[in-house]
Amino acid sequence: MDIRRYTALIAMLLVCSIGQSQSFKFAFVTDTHIGNPTAREDVQRTIADINADASLSFVVITGDITEFGSNEELKEAKQLFDGLNKPWYIIPGNHDSNWSESGSNSFRTVFGAETFTFTHNGYLFAGTSSGPNMRMGPGQIPRENVVWLDSVLTHLPNPDMPVVYLNHYPQDSSLNNWYDVIDMLKTKNTQLILHGHGHGNREFRYDGIPSVMGRSNLRAKDTIGGYNIVTFANDTAHFATRKPGMETLPTWKKIPLVKHDFASDPVTYHRPSFAVNQVYPDVKLVWEYQDNSDVGAGTATYKNLVIATNTTGLIYALDQKTGKQKWAYRTNGKIYSTPAVAKGFVVVGSSDNNIYCLEASSGKLIWKFTAGKPVLGSPLIEKGVVYIGASDGHFRALNLKNGKLRWDFDQVSSFVVTKPLLYQGKVYFGSWGNDFYALDAATGALAWKWNNGSTNRMYSPASCYPVAANGRIFIVAPDRYMTSLDAANGQVVWREQMKEGRVRESMGLSADGALVYVKTMDGQLFGVSTTAGTLQVDWKSALALPYELAPSAIVEKNGVVYVPTHSGLACAVDRQSGQVLWKYKSSNSLMNPIMPMGKNRVIVSTMDGKIACLEYAPAKK
Repeated sequence: MDIRRYTALIAMLLVCSIGQSQSFKFAFVTDTHIGNPTAREDVQRTIADINADASLSFVVITGDITEFGSNEELKEAKQLFDGLNKPWYIIPGNHDSNWSESGSNSFRTVFGAETFTFTHNGYLFAGTSSGPNMRMGPGQIPRENVVWLDSVLTHLPNPDMPVVYLNHYPQDSSLNNWYDVIDMLKTKNTQLILHGHGHGNREFRYDGIPSVMGRSNLRAKDTIGGYNIVTFANDTAHFATRKPGMETLPTWKKIPLVKHDFASDPVTYHRPSFAVNQVYPDVKLVWEYQDNSDVGAGTATYKNLVIATNTTGLIYALDQKTGKQKWAYRTNGKIYSTPAVAKGFVVVGSSDNNIYCLEASSGKLIWKFTAGKPVLGSPLIEKGVVYIGASDGHFRALNLKNGKLRWDFDQVSSFVVTKPLLYQGKVYFGSWGNDFYALDAATGALAWKWNNGSTNRMYSPASCYPVAANGRIFIVAPDRYMTSLDAANGQVVWREQMKEGRVRESMGLSADGALVYVKTMDGQLFGVSTTAGTLQVDWKSALALPYELAPSAIVEKNGVVYVPTHSGLACAVDRQSGQVLWKYKSSNSLMNPIMPMGKNRVIVSTMDGKIACLEYAPAKK
C-alpha cells in the first residue's frame, strides 16, 4: 500500500472513530395511525415537542403511519410531518399497505420512497417497508426492498461501519421472510434494530441482534401520546419515553452498541423447514423463476406461455416448459391484478390508474383505459367483454378488442380488489366499503346491493372471489361469517359463523357445484352444501394446516382440490376422499391462487417473487 492510500485509510478510520465517539440524540416515533380519532392531535403535539428540542438531530418514523392507507390519510400525514424543523425519515407498516386503495403506490408518491438510508456520526441507518401488501397474511418485506437493502449493505463506504436497521415489524416469524434480512444483517456490523407494531416499549433480540420496539404515538387510554428519545453515547443506546410538552421519563432501556461476532454464535436459530418436500416424492419441481420484486397476483396461461406480473409494474410471459422469460411490458405502478386471457389478448389492471390489454403472444400494447385511481381488481373476460373494478368508485365493462367503454357503474363504496363473478346475467363483487354488489351484466344497472351491517371496513367481503351455484351467491369475510345470498334479489338465505372453524377469505367452488370449499384460520378445509337452508358441512378433508390467513382462492380440476397457504405451501387434496395427495413448499411467503395446467402440472407463485412449475404423478384409482 502506498503512503497516500495508507494516509487516506487512516484518516477515514479516524473520522469514523471520532464520529462514533460523539453523542447524539434522535426522536423515534412509530404507529401514528392517522385516521384514528386522536391521531392528528397526538402527532401535532409530538411534532411541536420535537421542534422545541434543539438537541434532537433527526426523526425516524417506523410505520403504521395511517389507519387504512387511504390517499387522504397519507396526504394528511405528509402535511403534518412536513412541519418538522429537522430531517425526518419514514417507512410504511402493515396498516399503510394491507388496505391501500393505491396498491401501496401512494406511499411512494406522497413520501418519495418506501425505504430510506442515511449516515449520521459514523452510523448507517437503513429502513425498509413491510406488508402484508394488499392481502391479509403475515408481514413481508417486499422482495424489491430486500434486493435494495442487499445493495446498500454491499456498498458500505466502510465494511465495518455500524448499522442500525429499521422496519415496522418484529424481525421474527411475524414476517414471512424475516430470515432473508436477518441473514444479510449478520454479515455486517449490525448493532441495533428499531421497530414498532406492538404499540409498547419492549426489548428483543433477533438472532442475537439487539432490538427495541417503540411505543405507539397514540394516547390510547392515556390523556397524551408519546414517543422515544434515543441517545447514542459512550457506545450505548439510551431509550427514554417522552411525554410531549410535559416530561421525559427516566431511561427505560440501555443497549450496548458493540460489534457482534455473529459467525461464532453457537445458537441455532429458527428457519422455515422445507422437509415436507421429501415426504411427497410424487411431486417435483420442473422449473423455478425468481423475480427481483414481489409477485402480488396470480398467473394466467396462453398456449405455451405463463403470464405473470410484479410490483415494479411488469407484465411478462414465461415459457411453460423452461420458465425463461419470453417478453415483458412495463406499466408505471405496482400490480396486484391477476391477468385474464381470452382470444389472444391479456388484460391486467395497474396501480398507475390504467387497464392494459396486450397481445398475449408478444406483449405488444393493444389498448389501455385510464381510470380515475389505481386498478387493483382482477379482470373477468366473458364473450368479448372485460369486467373490472377500480379504486375510483367505479366498476366498468370494456370491449375486449378495442377497450371502449360499454358501461360504467359509478356508485361503488371504497375500492375493489377482487375478481368479479358472472352468473345468471349479473356481475357480482364486493368492495372495501362493506358492500356487495350485483349489476346487470348487459347494462351495468344496479340489480341489488347487500351490506354486512358493520361499521368497520376491515370486515368487508372484499378479498374473497365470490362463487355461485343453485341460484345462490356465497361469500366469506374477515368478520368470520359465511353468507349465502339469493342471486336474484340479494336476500340472505343464511349467514352464519362456522362451528367447526373460523372462515375468513379463502374459498372456491367444487367442479360439480355441490360444495363451496372454505379454508379456515385454523387450517381446516371444508365443503359447505350449496343447497342446504343453513351452513351445512357436507365434506371435510384430512388436510390439517397451522394457523392460516391466505385469502387466495381454492380451485378444483380433474378431481383435485388445490389449496394455497400463507407460508408458500401448495396442497393437493382428493375431491372424493378428502385425503391429501401431496404438498410442496416453494417458499415461505403468501401463495397466490394455484393455476392447474395440463399433463399433471401446476403453476404456483408466491409474494416473494417466486414462480414455479410443479409436476406430480396422478393419484392411483
